[in-house]
Amino acid sequence: MTITLHTWNTPNGRKISVALEEMALPYTVKTVNILAGEQHDPEFLRISPNNRIPAIVDTEGPGGQPISVFESGAILLYLAEKTGKFLPDGLRERVPVLEWLMWQMGGFGPMPGQVHHFRGVEAEEDRRYGLKRYSAETRRLYTVLERRLSSTEFVAGDISIADFAVLGWAWRHERHLISLDEFPAVKRWYDVMCARPAVQRGLSVKIDDLKE
Repeated sequence: MTITLHTWNTPNGRKISVALEEMALPYTVKTVNILAGEQHDPEFLRISPNNRIPAIVDTEGPGGQPISVFESGAILLYLAEKTGKFLPDGLRERVPVLEWLMWQMGGFGPMPGQVHHFRGVEAEEDRRYGLKRYSAETRRLYTVLERRLSSTEFVAGDISIADFAVLGWAWRHERHLISLDEFPAVKRWYDVMCARPAVQRGLSVKIDDLKE
């Protein structure tokens, strides 16, 4: 059994490569060059109708039948259910994992992503407003995460798919104009996560076809 990960070197892509490594699932990477518009190819749209990476194809899905899954949060939940790892069985214990996973998907991703976007806008008047707005919201989200990690070791208590989701974006904190030195609890968590061998493999595996 091998899972095919259709992806590119983005925070959402890194969420899944980290999860696959942590769950010790065999996988291969099929690059989708979003810089060249490959996310619009009909072959990719069949498994990711929203033309966004990442997506996976599992040849041994439920009932032994192939399945494709798109959207990074859905992929994390699928992999956790498949392996029984990084997602608690009890509903009470599962709730914070779902809360922080949705927090990441709804804010701690879209907002810092906008910071990255507006950094590249050429017109000063357009860049200034966008950076001010989204940098402020990104900093607020880091403050929320700081408060949380000041009282828990990992994002949802025990290490879970919520950590992989948040890590994918924290991994790009410098690009989003954030210094982790300002958020000591986040930095402590980030260093712990990045010291894990499986996380290191997931963050370093080549998931694009660009030359170094």
